[in-house]
Amino acid sequence: MKPTEERILFNKRSLMGQDVYLSGIKLPDGELLIVATDAAPALACQTYALRWEIETLFSCFKERGFNFEDTHVINQERIKKLLALLAIAFCWAHKTGEWRHEQKEIKIKTHGRPEVSIFRYGLDYIADILINFFFKSNKFKSCLDRIRASEPELNLPGCQI
Repeated sequence: MKPTEERILFNKRSLMGQDVYLSGIKLPDGELLIVATDAAPALACQTYALRWEIETLFSCFKERGFNFEDTHVINQERIKKLLALLAIAFCWAHKTGEWRHEQKEIKIKTHGRPEVSIFRYGLDYIADILINFFFKSNKFKSCLDRIRASEPELNLPGCQI
């Protein structure tokens, strides 16, 4: 299989006593991802990719970034507010990481994987600025610009603003 090529077995196979469909895709790094599912084998790899994005987000909320589990918050309303805040912080860190990567690329280790994730690159940069704010306050505005909403362009026919 070539990178990004997908294969789907449309007949169920027995796997550890369960009848499942198998789908696979060759990832860009050459690894093979195989997904077992009980339904919709044609969508299995796409669905798994979406699920993996959510897993990655929550791992950043937890041990790979914000240590959400250390808060021990149990009040449901507070958890909702904290998750909303973490989502904004994640977006800010990720956008900052993308911006930093354009300026100074993340090093690639000998095994071919990046030294850090885009999220971690941005989070570490923001944390460094905040910890050393007295010396780096001029860089803080550049970080804020990553998350600041831009003015939408409205070019609707017959509309005057």
